[in-house]
Amino acid sequence: MRGHRPTRAAEHDAPPPHARHPSLARHPRHSLPARIARAALFAALMVVCAAVAALSAVAQAQPAPAAARGAVVVMTVSGAIGPASADFIVRTLERAAQQHAQLAILQLDTPGGLDTSMRQIIKAILGSPVPVAAFVAPGGARAASAGTYIVYASHVAAMAPGTNLGAASPVQLGIGGGIGGGPGSPGNPGIPGAASGTKANDNATNNANDNASTEARKVMHDATAYIRSLAQLRGRNVAWAERAVREAVSLSASEALDQHVIDLIAEDPVDLAHKLDGRAIATQAGTVRLATAHAPLVYVVPDWRNHFLSIVADPNVALILLTIGIYGLFFEFANPGFVLPGVAGGICLLIGLFAMQLLPINYAGLGLVMLGLACLIAEAFLPTFGVLGFGGIVAFAVGALMLINTDVPGYGIPIPLIAGLALGGAAFVAAVSSVALRARRRPVVTGSEAMVGAIGEIMDDGLKPDRRSADADANAKTNADADAKTNADADANTNAARAQSPGAASHAALASGWARVHGERWRVACAVPLAAGSQVRVTARNGLMLTVTPLQDAPPQPLKRGRWRSGRADEKPAHEAHQGGHP
Repeated sequence: MRGHRPTRAAEHDAPPPHARHPSLARHPRHSLPARIARAALFAALMVVCAAVAALSAVAQAQPAPAAARGAVVVMTVSGAIGPASADFIVRTLERAAQQHAQLAILQLDTPGGLDTSMRQIIKAILGSPVPVAAFVAPGGARAASAGTYIVYASHVAAMAPGTNLGAASPVQLGIGGGIGGGPGSPGNPGIPGAASGTKANDNATNNANDNASTEARKVMHDATAYIRSLAQLRGRNVAWAERAVREAVSLSASEALDQHVIDLIAEDPVDLAHKLDGRAIATQAGTVRLATAHAPLVYVVPDWRNHFLSIVADPNVALILLTIGIYGLFFEFANPGFVLPGVAGGICLLIGLFAMQLLPINYAGLGLVMLGLACLIAEAFLPTFGVLGFGGIVAFAVGALMLINTDVPGYGIPIPLIAGLALGGAAFVAAVSSVALRARRRPVVTGSEAMVGAIGEIMDDGLKPDRRSADADANAKTNADADAKTNADADANTNAARAQSPGAASHAALASGWARVHGERWRVACAVPLAAGSQVRVTARNGLMLTVTPLQDAPPQPLKRGRWRSGRADEKPAHEAHQGGHP
């Protein structure tokens, strides 16, 4: 049967493709936007994977020169001490130990940092089998606050000319400011406060100040003991270390050398390596005698992981990622199947939560931020015309202000960023509220209510009054009045029934015809004669019968936004202008 083709009848009777192949019915073809979104998402994921693989290869290739025995590893840390710098220092010290480096130089230029990251670095230095030399450089650099602790913890402390260290006082956690309280606190005696009220209020204020001062003393004593233990371990100036914590004093490089806070002054890492040649240093693995005069210097730079952590651990980036993640999930739930907002939102939300885990956050602030975002999303699903939305904006702004639980430089969220995100949320709420208001003002377009006020066109000439039906209706009314005289209750029930269905008598007294309304054929009734092609307006609907009136006699109907439609025959809606008079 070569070349046989089925007849037209056979093709017509053949089952559809999804009946012959059930898999086609179970897996319908996706729309073009969905396929484009999936293709774009797949391409983006491939690019990200390729970039990560390339960065990993570069990062693995970077430490190769440090494989030589006896090398001096140099790592540079600039900026605030945080999770990224702590991870970089810890992993570099581990790699230096694996490669049997004889010295690790930590070049510092920092205003301070987080307490958790500082302690993580100090633990790695104290437990390192490789001697660590903290070097405050280049000229003009500083090792303040957390940097001072790291210098004291290192096996060798050195500074370049024109540098300084100190000011190691702990800062107050939270929004309130530094340790010591404000006016009227025990840390500031003699400063006048507000006018005293009742005795109970004075007692409450004193108790609050006592609690604050107790907490401040706990933090101060803990920090003092910590740096004192480090100074005793390395044999450095203990008295000045305590003053640096309690009084926030600082020293220049020459003053630090004179007061035995540091061990030597050097110009650069090469000069430092030459000056440390032949020195015996006690480490966790034993005493090590350095031979660094001609040792190669290997400079280790942060890899992609450290760059990623430094970007993510920024409180500003973390807050933005958290906001984008919540909005992305909202758009995915509002438009299921688009995929891209949900995937991007989920990734941003998880990275933002990971960043929050790295940072010293205030959980009350994080709760307020999440509550504010939840209220903004709830405004879209439960329109309250701005009540939930603007409440969410206030909660988000307050939570963002108290989100980061430290006053360390570089870890605050600026007010302009919070204001920008809050304004974005306000724009979102305004857009949702305007859509909700327009939806409420929009006329009904479905159901029986949509027929009332609609304009139609008579299709035949049979729409005229029926005299016989009118006479029959008049006789029925006379009989009902006669029965009412003998049975008042029955007459009351009859009148009530007529009052409930006024359209029955009127339809019985009218002749019916056909009209086209909304592009459909409807049976209509009217009290005046109408010819084919006449324009009418629907005034009521009773089942499948429409009561109409001539368009020129119809009362004006309210339209959207306060406009009124007159009853003239020449005012035909735009959506009915193309419809004909007959089916």
